[in-house]
Amino acid sequence: MSAAPAAPAPAVDIAAIVRDPLWFADRYDPGHDAVHFRRLSRDDHRAATFLTDEYLPADAPGVVIRRDDAIAAAPPTGPIHFIFHSAFCCSTLLARAVDVPGVAMGLKEPVLLNDLVGWKARGAAAADLAGVLDTALTLFARPFTRGEAVVVKPSNVCNGIASAMLTVRPDSRALLLHAPLRTFLGSIARKSWTGRLWVRDLLVKQRHDGIQWPGMGVDDFMRLTDLQAAAIGWLAQHAVFTRIASRFPDRVRTIDSESLMTDPGAAMTAVGALFHLPLDGAAIAAGPVFARHSKYGDAFDAATRAAARSTEAAFADEIDKVTIWAEAVASGVGLDLGLTASLLA
Repeated sequence: MSAAPAAPAPAVDIAAIVRDPLWFADRYDPGHDAVHFRRLSRDDHRAATFLTDEYLPADAPGVVIRRDDAIAAAPPTGPIHFIFHSAFCCSTLLARAVDVPGVAMGLKEPVLLNDLVGWKARGAAAADLAGVLDTALTLFARPFTRGEAVVVKPSNVCNGIASAMLTVRPDSRALLLHAPLRTFLGSIARKSWTGRLWVRDLLVKQRHDGIQWPGMGVDDFMRLTDLQAAAIGWLAQHAVFTRIASRFPDRVRTIDSESLMTDPGAAMTAVGALFHLPLDGAAIAAGPVFARHSKYGDAFDAATRAAARSTEAAFADEIDKVTIWAEAVASGVGLDLGLTASLLA
């Protein structure tokens, strides 16, 4: 006796999914020109350090929709702005700080943008990339609550397409956040081999993305120490930020992590002004976001931060030497280690 035919899969209500902001645009599949959506609550977003499989609920429902169908069903969107960063500079904290219900929603490193960086590295045509990037930002800009803005903090590997994001969204604004060079080197040093491996992986990704330090070939990179590799990666990203600040002077502001943490109230008020958001900087600075570690959730104040940095003492000589070396390298190509368009000017 033959088995009964399987029941047909229920039809997907594309319009209902795309119009519901709980269905997050999670991944992009260039082979099928399709968007993978994952259903996530606002609490899921808040609980996740980053919007990656490692931090999102494994049982979250998902659905795949062709990009053309998704765009055809997309609802009106709200404002969208960006926090671009150079890594290990309190960017996750800042994305959490702007996440204020009724005001703004913060998206922390959506993987879909990383998918586009990988696609670009594999040879995607610029026009095709721009079209999909426009789709991604449209889908990200669906606010959880009417009247909210969305603030996207991409992964730092997406800095190579930061200008493209601002180009396809001419009303968007961006904050460029970085750690001072020596602070960045100290952060890498105290992370031991995981930090040193990360900076070398970043160099590889930067080269694939066309972000290369002038005059340095593969042999030159192979001769670098780990902290020199960290410094070159930092300089390359700093050069990108310099170009972005120059290209979009009316829409971009810059700040370093030390300034952010020294006066978070003033910084958050200025972020609100940049993004046209009614943020209460003093209240946010006094609230739980600045009192806890942005990635691990445990108590984290100025004293805890200083204690963490005390472990850098063992690497002080190397950090000092690499800082001097990197400053000379930057000077050799005329790169100013300061950035214009300060958020707090």
